[in-house]
Amino acid sequence: WIQSQASAAFGVDIHPGANVGSGVMIDHATGVVVGETASIGDGCTILHGVTLGGTGKDSGDRHPKVGRDVLIGANASVLGNIRIGDGAKIGAGSVVLRPVPHGATAVGSPAK
Repeated sequence: WIQSQASAAFGVDIHPGANVGSGVMIDHATGVVVGETASIGDGCTILHGVTLGGTGKDSGDRHPKVGRDVLIGANASVLGNIRIGDGAKIGAGSVVLRPVPHGATAVGSPAK
């Protein structure tokens, strides 16, 4: 109930089961969605409209695992049980369906 009320008031939906590290900045958090089995590493920056969600094809552990010091641009979607490596950057509006290596930059739909 509390999570539902917070979501309605602030326009952010972070599942209580999600693992969020320290020093994570959710800038202009409106529209951010973080699924139940997602994890976000320390020092990440997440801009508005980001979705860390499932594809709808899996059950159980079905959400992304984001490493440390990752930047995820506005309105990007990272979908499925994939790993985003430490220090990676995801461009605004990108749709990420495959793992992103450490230090890499992924852009586009689907992201490359």
